[in-house]
Amino acid sequence: MKKRTNPIAGDITTLDGDDPFPGDRQFVVALYRGLEILRCFRPTDGALGNQELAQRSGLPKATVSRLTYTLSKLGYLVYMEESGKYRMGVPVLGLGYACLAGMKIRETAQPFLQELADYGGDGVTTALGGRDDLSMIYIAFARSVGMISLQLNVGSRISLARSGMGRAYLAGVSEQERAMLMEKLRARAGEDRWPKLEDGILRAIEEVRTRGFCMNVGDWHPQVNSVAVPFRPPHGDMPVLAFNCGGPAYNLTPERLEKHLGPRLVEMVGKVAAFGGTYG
Repeated sequence: MKKRTNPIAGDITTLDGDDPFPGDRQFVVALYRGLEILRCFRPTDGALGNQELAQRSGLPKATVSRLTYTLSKLGYLVYMEESGKYRMGVPVLGLGYACLAGMKIRETAQPFLQELADYGGDGVTTALGGRDDLSMIYIAFARSVGMISLQLNVGSRISLARSGMGRAYLAGVSEQERAMLMEKLRARAGEDRWPKLEDGILRAIEEVRTRGFCMNVGDWHPQVNSVAVPFRPPHGDMPVLAFNCGGPAYNLTPERLEKHLGPRLVEMVGKVAAFGGTYG
């Protein structure tokens, strides 16, 4: 990306290709960049320095330095003097919990998720998730008793392109949104990897169309299988979500997924909708 000359001293430099909505005068690019810095942090991260944040965000280090300084002054980042790095501050957690509290569907879905996880048994997990860029984020989660279980929870991210949940989401959105996302996924994957990913996505879309759920046998992780179902909220202005049920491949065999867990998941999503599966 090339820097543009900025006549305003001290302003954050505008970058070519750094505006996802070029021409939209209401869109505040500086705010977008600040939020992108926060999105760089992952659950497995410790503190991150400006250099790491610049690499992840694609922004110049000088721009990142100004953004992290501002975010730390507001408490959204905490500066660690000994390491010269930043970690997320408590206000970010407050935003997250405010978001979750506004999603009443979580309360509706939780007992059904737990019931299905218990039925699956031996390390099976169930979840409800929504899209964040090219990932799916768990907003509700349940786990069965088992010696082996996926190390996931509310807030965990999984791949939009490779996971069953992500593919179910793609099956549930409009053709226009799907086309936009497919282009972004293709650009990220590269031409060598894209054909295989595209085949898996298109197969999942067809499975959802014909039987209501899609199967993922080892595409997300070689030892993990799953089924997933899109959830279209009754109000058209609400984002599409997706449910999944996954676990160790030795327990969730393709036959069991197809004959038992998939139909049960479809039935469960129907119950959630019938019991008032809405956001607010």
